[in-house]
Amino acid sequence: MRRFSQRNSLVTLSEINITPLLDLAFVLLIIFIITRPLLEQSMDLKLPQGGKPQSKLNSRDVRRVEISPQGMYRLDGRLRTLNEIEADLVRSARANPNTVVYIRADENGRNKHLYAIIDRCQRNGIYRVSFATAPDQH
Repeated sequence: MRRFSQRNSLVTLSEINITPLLDLAFVLLIIFIITRPLLEQSMDLKLPQGGKPQSKLNSRDVRRVEISPQGMYRLDGRLRTLNEIEADLVRSARANPNTVVYIRADENGRNKHLYAIIDRCQRNGIYRVSFATAPDQH
């Protein structure tokens, strides 16, 4: 009799209900899909009009620099100083020669902040630079 009761306890332990796990996986997937665009654009910027639609780039090659109207810099969503951004971009370019610096600058910002990033890139041999613009309203 005792053997029979042990066998039943093993059978019940081997049956795992995966429905809660699937629910959790779907909720996490939905959260990731919703927050992904927010992570890519961490600053609320008003981009200048014009330009062509952005061509597809490999996400591993892109380093995103954002410049606020007040002159604050963000590299890949993290607030950084100009010197820190320069050091990070140089490390990235040495590790990956296909590195592209994607600059999002507010149209109401001062050009000196934009020129400072471009100058730092050129001084360090980083010539693959792309600028974000808003599509034309025509």
